[in-house]
Parts: sequence; C-alpha cells; structure tokens
Amino acid sequence: MEILRTPDERFVGLPDFAFAPHYVEVPSGDGSMLRVHYLDEGPRDAPPILLMHGEPSWCFLYRKMIPVIVDAGLRAVAPDLVGFGRSDKPAARTDYTYQRHVDWMAEWLGAVDLRGATMVGQDWGGLIGLRLLAEHTDRFARAVAANTFLPTGDRSPGDAFFAWQKFSQETPDFPVGKIVNGGCTTDLPPDVMAAYDAPFPDESYKEGARQFPLLVPSTPDDPASGPNRAAWEQLRTFTKPFLCAFSDRDPITGGADRMLREEIPGCVGQPHTTIEGGGHFLQEDRGEQLATVIADFVGADRR
Repeated sequence: MEILRTPDERFVGLPDFAFAPHYVEVPSGDGSMLRVHYLDEGPRDAPPILLMHGEPSWCFLYRKMIPVIVDAGLRAVAPDLVGFGRSDKPAARTDYTYQRHVDWMAEWLGAVDLRGATMVGQDWGGLIGLRLLAEHTDRFARAVAANTFLPTGDRSPGDAFFAWQKFSQETPDFPVGKIVNGGCTTDLPPDVMAAYDAPFPDESYKEGARQFPLLVPSTPDDPASGPNRAAWEQLRTFTKPFLCAFSDRDPITGGADRMLREEIPGCVGQPHTTIEGGGHFLQEDRGEQLATVIADFVGADRR
C-alpha cells in the first residue's frame, strides 16, 4: 500500500485551531501501518466526547465546539479518518472500503482506549461511528447523531445524494473547501475554506475523499449492506441514551433522524432537538449550539 502523508507545514496558522496534534499507528490491513491523527483536549480523566467528522472534512470541523465541550468539564477527542486531515492517506482508490474505514477506526479506538465515551457522529462520522457503537458497545456510555444515518441499501438514499455522488466522480477537480462551504447556510471566510483544503496538496491526496460517495450502500447487495444490517440488529438493542440533534436545512440527511428515533430504544424519552439555521455541516453553522446540546445531554445523563 502506497501511503501519502500531508506535510506538517500545510497545517501551520490555521484560523482558531491552536490544538496540539496526537498520533497513533494502526494496521492498514496489508501488513503496513497507518498513522492516525487526533485532537485530545480537556482533562484525561473527564468523560470523553468522541467527535467523528465526515466527508470531505476533517477534525478542523470541530474547532468551534471543542472549547465549549472542554469548558463543560468534558474531554474532547476528535480523530481524522484515514485519508483525511493529518492522518495518512492511502494513494489508491481500491485501498478504501467501508469495512476498512470501520476497522481502522476500531483499531484507533482500542489504541487510544476510550471508555465511557459519548459517540458524536455527523455525515460519514455517523456511518462509521454507528458501526463502532454497535460493534464496541462496551466502550460507549451514550451517543449523539447529527445529520447522519446508517444505510443498508434497502431504501434509496434520495436524489440529492445521487446528485452529490455523480458530481464527486465527474468533476475534474474535487474542491474540498468549496464543497464544505456549499453545505453551510452562510459562506465561509476564505481562510476557513483554505483550511479545509490544507490536507490535500494536490488531487493525488484526495482518493479517499473521492471514494467515500461510492461506498455508501445504495443497493441491497452492496458489500457493506450485510454488516450494516447486523449493526442495526445491535442498535435495536441499544438502551443507553441516544440523542438526535439534526439541523433543519440539510437536504442529504433530512428525516433520517426519524428512523433512528423509531428503531433505537435508547432514543425513548431523550430531549431530541432540531437545530435551526444549520446546513449539512452544522458544526460550522451552529457549532457552539450543538456543543451546548451535547454538554447538556451528557451532564443530565450523569446526574
């Protein structure tokens, strides 16, 4: 497996991002090792909040939320998925599968040894995070789903998703910063869009980002359909607190919270909320508000 690593200087001077990097190595699946980057802020003995980003962002997405979470006396842990941020980037499209992404993050979860964690997943952070929640339930105390879902391919993901999938494969340039900006309700400043572009010096670093849209199960016989169905069976027995905090202006995942609330027992009686004015990347549009919702949820559950 050929592995690319974004030069450190690409991450110097990013706006509102004075967080120290942390790294662990995980098996790639072919005998080599991959370096996974993560942020780890707040007291190490405080309850950990696992902040999982999606496509095509990286942990920079959580920069507005981390101070709020830490100020609430919690520990904020935000990894970069393999292929994103400061994590290593396999160079070939075929190196990326849904199962490998789950396996890589499961290895990271064990290496960091998070316990009693709150899983927070948005976009692909939920597609992977919900699998972790189902398959490593003992490591989690509760969960928050924000603009995400766990597809099995048994129902259509919708026209908006298929349009995004088509764009992702046909555009000659994959403009990461502009893509994130397009998923927000207000335009991002140029330096913020540049920060989303920082992990990708050129198109060769974007194979993971290009591949992600193709890995979403959209037919019942997708390679990930079976494992995701198995995860759903586990989630249907998940009785720990589970909160939905979706935004009101996301055309991709709008309505997906309904299935989560109907199928997961831990959703019963929870203060589910709709965050107004937030687009797909609600961490950008309403990050402080989402962080407060999470902190209040954890605080109430621990009382």
